Amino acid sequence: QVQLAESGGGLVQPGGSLRLSCAASGFTVENLPVAWFRQAPGKQREWVSCTTGSDGETDYANSVKGRFTVFRDNAKNTVFLQMNNLQPEDAATYRCATDPSVRTCGMAVSISDYLEVWGQGTLVTVST
Repeated sequence: QVQLAESGGGLVQPGGSLRLSCAASGFTVENLPVAWFRQAPGKQREWVSCTTGSDGETDYANSVKGRFTVFRDNAKNTVFLQMNNLQPEDAATYRCATDPSVRTCGMAVSISDYLEVWGQGTLVTVST
């Protein structure tokens, strides 16, 4: 069964850090773009970051650039999102997504509503 599973969310104080994991099973993400999205209650889903499998290219939303880092461990078939200096506005449910028919981050983000494989999400809460 093709699945993505996020983990690593939790409660952190402003300025703190979390590392989210997106573990793939049933397929390999080594050569696929994997994108991270987040959605806060009452808000639209927002793209956060993406890593391209083929060349290791990464991209970030302006709101997280310089604070978040996306990277992958192909041996573990997992993509990570390191989040530093978290702020209350970063609080959301974070989900990773990919699609075996997509090869670039640009395409993954532009057709995000139609990506085939999504994780269930992990909740990040930033509060004192």
